[in-house]
Amino acid sequence: MKKNKRKIRIKSNIIIIFGILCFVVAIYSTYKIIMWKQNVDRNNTIKEEINELVEIDEKNSLKDKYNVDFKSLKEINSDVVAWIKVNGTNIEYPVVKGKDNNYYLNHNFNKEYNVAGWIFSDYHNKLDETDKNIVIFGHNTKDGSMFGTLKNVLDKSWQDNKDNLEITLVTEKGQYKYQVFSTYSIIAEDYYINTLFNSDDEYSRFISEISSRSNYDYGVEVNSNDKILTLSSCIGDGKKRVVLHAKLIDMVI
Repeated sequence: MKKNKRKIRIKSNIIIIFGILCFVVAIYSTYKIIMWKQNVDRNNTIKEEINELVEIDEKNSLKDKYNVDFKSLKEINSDVVAWIKVNGTNIEYPVVKGKDNNYYLNHNFNKEYNVAGWIFSDYHNKLDETDKNIVIFGHNTKDGSMFGTLKNVLDKSWQDNKDNLEITLVTEKGQYKYQVFSTYSIIAEDYYINTLFNSDDEYSRFISEISSRSNYDYGVEVNSNDKILTLSSCIGDGKKRVVLHAKLIDMVI
């Protein structure tokens, strides 16, 4: 009889402990969701304020010529290195560069702690026209901000629209046009984000590999003389990456 009472008491304690754990997990999950939503909303507000510092000069002979007030942007954040626009997505942001590839994973444009982070280039990149591969990262947010719509590039409807296949990158030196030549998803790795190459042969093999991965034939030839742009974000459960590669085809200094 005593043994039965002890078993019942143990089971009751286990149920109570389990209930408490579930409650704690639920509270923590709710907190994380609220915090994420607040951080995303904060970034969207910052983006709206930043938009006032960028305009498209329709009178310019170059289509979609951007006038970016880098001086004012740098007064807010001295880490600004570029402005990027990807047609067929919500990607239209200033790009920053930190001293490593970790800081802007959880800090926004105003350098406030923010789990949604910001759009940033690989810290190895110089963005002075010497880079073989400029790599730009951003979080895959559910509301479609940051790189939340980069996954659009995997859709055939996006790929079939020729207007989507030119990426605009603006720096203090000028405006650059890149033509998409490869898009795909892959398990997280370091290979495609390589920015340093020891020889033209190594770079040529790199281009051949990332071109062969594409889930769509863009019919664009790329060789070791080309400079490329790489965009990357998480996708799915976070273990995979969506990747876009484009080669430089035009520049206006």
